[in-house]
Amino acid sequence: MGICEGRVVLITGAGRGLGREHALAFAAEGARVMVNDLGRESDGSGRATSAPAQEVVEEIEARGGTALASGADVGDFEASEEMVRTCVDSLGGLDVVVNNAGILRDRMFVNTTADEWDDTVRVHLRGHFCVGRHAASYWRDRSKAGEVVAARLINTTSGAGLMGSVGQSAYAAAKAGIAAMTIVQAAELGRYGVTANALAPSARTRLTEGVFSDMMAEVASGFDAMDPANVSPLAVWLGSPESAGVTGRVFEVEGGEISLSDGWQHGPRITKDRRWLPDEIGRAVEQLIKEAPEPAPVFGA
Repeated sequence: MGICEGRVVLITGAGRGLGREHALAFAAEGARVMVNDLGRESDGSGRATSAPAQEVVEEIEARGGTALASGADVGDFEASEEMVRTCVDSLGGLDVVVNNAGILRDRMFVNTTADEWDDTVRVHLRGHFCVGRHAASYWRDRSKAGEVVAARLINTTSGAGLMGSVGQSAYAAAKAGIAAMTIVQAAELGRYGVTANALAPSARTRLTEGVFSDMMAEVASGFDAMDPANVSPLAVWLGSPESAGVTGRVFEVEGGEISLSDGWQHGPRITKDRRWLPDEIGRAVEQLIKEAPEPAPVFGA
């Protein structure tokens, strides 16, 4: 019996890459899986198609599992609500949401258009909000009805969102927003039996192959550190009952390495018992920077 036996998992962006591996891994551990994917290009362009999601469903079913395809647009509030409702009605409930869907519109900040910014934020940050919001409402209602809830929200942030990344201001801002949203979800939803955590994976996907082609190249032999399947065991564990005591955390995952990311913390401070004067600020800031640890470098800088 797997560690997610009998649980129902909804995974967005699950037609390819990380999401596909998550879906296969959850199914292998006994979960029933809703496989959501629009089937568009990695930048969000092109015609929507159900083929990638359906292929994953068929692969799960061929292995004896239970799965259902969804082509819902995660950034559409009403469509996300319908997807959650369909998952509950068709698969018998909802225990885990893995928000994974994303697009990439790389551009230096000074060249980024408003549409590129909005499209990126819509899929990543709004998409996480829409699906998570409707799932949270379902879990809250179950909890208020007296049911025991052991639900899991698993969000997908990025090293770009935690450290910044040159040429990815929209993507980094959206991913940073996801990390911040995760810790708020953890604080607010715990009373209903819901945990919320985030993954910052480093793996070979359509979004990373073009940007980091050398780093993401498949290896001829030995351990393939960039295989997206390396990330899925942590996702599965976080979605299981075993992770009940873990919430509000951001995990970085690469190859065989798992680490906890430690976010913004209160740093050194200087206090006066009166208002600061403008000509005093420079010396104070110099002292604060001297006492503070060096910030992590921005990727690509």
